[in-house]
Amino acid sequence: MSDKRIADEAARWRREVLEPVEAKSKPRPRKGLLAGGRDLKDLYTAADVEDVDPVTDVGFPGERPFVRGVQPNMYRGRLWTMRQYAGFGSARASNERYRLLLSRGQTGLSVAFDLPTQMGRDSDHPMSLGEVGKVGVAIDTVDDMETLLDQIPLDQVSTSMTINSTAGTLLALYVAVARRRGIDPRKLRGTIQNDLLKEYIARGTYIHPPRPSLKLIGDIFTWAADTTPHWNVISVSGYHLREAGCDAAQEIAFTLADGIAYVETARDAGLDPERFASQLSFFFNVHNHLLEEVAKFRAARKLWAEIMAERFGVRSERGQALKFHCQTAGATLTAQQPLNNVVRVTVQAMAAVLGGAQSLHTNSFDEALALPTAQSATLALRTQQILASESGIADTVDPFAGSYVIEALTRDLVTQARAYLDRVAQLGGMVAAIEQGYVQREIQDASYRYQMEIERGDRPIVGVNVYREGADEAVPLQSIDPALEAEQVARLRAFRAARDQAATDAALAALEGAARRDENVMPRVLGAVEARATVGEVSDALRRVYGEHVEIKTL
Repeated sequence: MSDKRIADEAARWRREVLEPVEAKSKPRPRKGLLAGGRDLKDLYTAADVEDVDPVTDVGFPGERPFVRGVQPNMYRGRLWTMRQYAGFGSARASNERYRLLLSRGQTGLSVAFDLPTQMGRDSDHPMSLGEVGKVGVAIDTVDDMETLLDQIPLDQVSTSMTINSTAGTLLALYVAVARRRGIDPRKLRGTIQNDLLKEYIARGTYIHPPRPSLKLIGDIFTWAADTTPHWNVISVSGYHLREAGCDAAQEIAFTLADGIAYVETARDAGLDPERFASQLSFFFNVHNHLLEEVAKFRAARKLWAEIMAERFGVRSERGQALKFHCQTAGATLTAQQPLNNVVRVTVQAMAAVLGGAQSLHTNSFDEALALPTAQSATLALRTQQILASESGIADTVDPFAGSYVIEALTRDLVTQARAYLDRVAQLGGMVAAIEQGYVQREIQDASYRYQMEIERGDRPIVGVNVYREGADEAVPLQSIDPALEAEQVARLRAFRAARDQAATDAALAALEGAARRDENVMPRVLGAVEARATVGEVSDALRRVYGEHVEIKTL
């Protein structure tokens, strides 16, 4: 059937069939809810994708442009890694949660750290007061890391650590524990987030200015290439950009722009992009609009394959393939009617699987109120297991391929994201764009539009602006014992008192000296933590050289 005939038939259907029905029953207004304020059409046909070539634009799974996935058989060969992001209070309490989740079928660890650990402050620092163990686990020392990983086979389990400013120190602690146990670090598998650029845009858990931070990231890249070659040394995170309010097209573009900056950093540090590319992974959000989210992942893979091939000359398919972890959207969880979040998380998890994720974390329904309980975390894990075992969506590769709406949305998101990437390039790259406030302003504007859509009622949120009830159902919440902070501080001070202080001081002086000489600091970081320096002491040694970043407010 010709494209003209399809378009003519669609026009006839709209005129003769749809419009008489809608004249009697006015359709729900669903305007401007896609990225960039675009509308989803009421019907998509082959005419909407006449410019999409099924071979060159869509292709086949496991081949460039990777729109249909990075593995030829996807989940028919191996399911995605099921991770539950967890960490709270003490290392011992978090270890118990990890072992519980592993016993219930989780296939990889995902570690959340508290704010002092993220910011390079020890638990007894005045700025840590009231924050120890609250949003993640407190890790000050190599002994804390040993406890966190107790009875966990490090040469068998893949561990993801959501850590950025102190990523090198936490990786060094992980390696130090493996060496204590006689495990070759070359056998370790996992990921450190290590994505500092998004901290200046969306989160704020940075220590140093952007350019020294990129230098430290480059140090990690080169050190880990030999020390932990199976470790993903960066997880380029669009997740937090989306949590800050950007839309799907911005999430693609700004995440990939960060990725470009990191590949350039690796190249400038002497690494071959052909080799380094396979150590990259990405971390995306999954929002509520299932169709747009599926298209988002397909568009991101297509663009990244083009970037790696055309900009960096990477020829291997493994180097061009975008691998990514997903987490369901925390920003969509509601404190009102919290059990509704089970449904939201299920829809988002389906979008991640239909979009071809390699790894997935599903949020717990109670996370808008508190850290998840063991029961709610288990239910979130069971959500993934039901999708894998019962839904059938993992039984064929890329089941949405060829859908008129999915292919049209994929094409449109590629176009929008390319426009953002071109603008970032015009500004001098991602670091320059961040320094000029461009990325922050774009996300702030998108976040404002999204919030206004909710407040006007244009974007319905069940339990918030539609289908509201009186009192919400009470659910049991996880609470952190305030005594845990005092106990952590006591352990830290006992640790310091028992160490060889002269050896620790010498190791920290060697680290500071390496930083001042512009050497790779990672061997010295490992030496310092093995000499029983704390996370805060390592960070302070680097602060004395690189300084601290002060945010410039954008209007």
